[in-house]
Amino acid sequence: MSGGGDSTALLVLACGHFGPDRVTALSVDHGLRPEAKRELAQVADLCALLGCAHRIFTWDDWDQRGNLQAEARAARHRLMAEWATQTGIQTILLGHTGDDQAETVLMRLARGSGVDGLAAMQPVHTQDGVRWVRPLLEMARQDLRTFLLARGTVWSEDPTNEDESFDRIRLRKMMPELAKIGLDRARLVQTAAHMSRARTALRQQVKALAAQTVQQQAGDLLIARAGFEAAPPELQSRLMSDALCFISGQTYPPRYAALSALLQDGAGTLHGALLVSDAKTLRLTREAAALRDADCGPDALFDDRWTLIGPMEPGQRVRALGEAGLAQLDSWRASGLPRASLAASPSIWHGETLIAAPLAHFNPAWRAELVGNRADFAAYLPDV
Repeated sequence: MSGGGDSTALLVLACGHFGPDRVTALSVDHGLRPEAKRELAQVADLCALLGCAHRIFTWDDWDQRGNLQAEARAARHRLMAEWATQTGIQTILLGHTGDDQAETVLMRLARGSGVDGLAAMQPVHTQDGVRWVRPLLEMARQDLRTFLLARGTVWSEDPTNEDESFDRIRLRKMMPELAKIGLDRARLVQTAAHMSRARTALRQQVKALAAQTVQQQAGDLLIARAGFEAAPPELQSRLMSDALCFISGQTYPPRYAALSALLQDGAGTLHGALLVSDAKTLRLTREAAALRDADCGPDALFDDRWTLIGPMEPGQRVRALGEAGLAQLDSWRASGLPRASLAASPSIWHGETLIAAPLAHFNPAWRAELVGNRADFAAYLPDV
């Protein structure tokens, strides 16, 4: 928690509901403002007063690229999720309010977002093995501050909340004028709820389409063209977007224009994946070029989805098979997999000598298995 009004109210309410002995307040020091140390000290004092635990994380690995607020948000999520996983915590509460929801809808509307974007923030979702809950998502920010004032609880105001260089702050200051024409917080929250229901319906239809048309083969996805192309364009786009993320492991979907072009062409590379097609099938495989620099020990995950099992020896490394590996194999065609699929597959090397290529059926002492949410496409697809 930052010590702001929203997170402070959430902490007080959580301690009252669950009991302070079951609550740990999580704070992240981004190292961006000198005032942050004082604010976190104030949070620590409040935690001591309430009788709950407090943990502070430090974000110190920003490379100065990308959107600052987005990068800071992603870092907070990652640090908290890692802590929860290590300590066996299953649920993290977030202090987003109805005002945050309304602002998010406006921001995404300005960017031309579709159903998923306008659905904005979910009250409950699971990510990185953690259940994230936003219990204040229908409450007004001012109501929470009124609650804190009545208790005599102090909070800190982040000065960046007045910094109009951020899109969110400019939109926040426009809200009173928008409310005059009916575009107030309640209406925008209602819009997000409508879009969330629409998103759920679409995701369920995508799962049904996937069950009818998609098969897995050695890390690839094979999509039956007849059933896929008979589906509405919106479902085609969604299924292909999900399939690309499943293959590549990327969190965010590809840009719509690039996705549309790929679907139109029926072949090409996008999002770290390769699409090839014939008269009956669309095949998605990992793009070998995206794995050019991937290199790990045989006891580590390769490409965050393959585990290699076999007689490990010192000096061995796991890399994509690539053209160099295929050149050392005379019988790769016997695997039944396309050359491009094998080029991206995991293989074991000692220096420049190929030791094993499980998917190419070279060296039966080794095997490769998909793990986690990259092993089962049906389970990977969201339904809410």
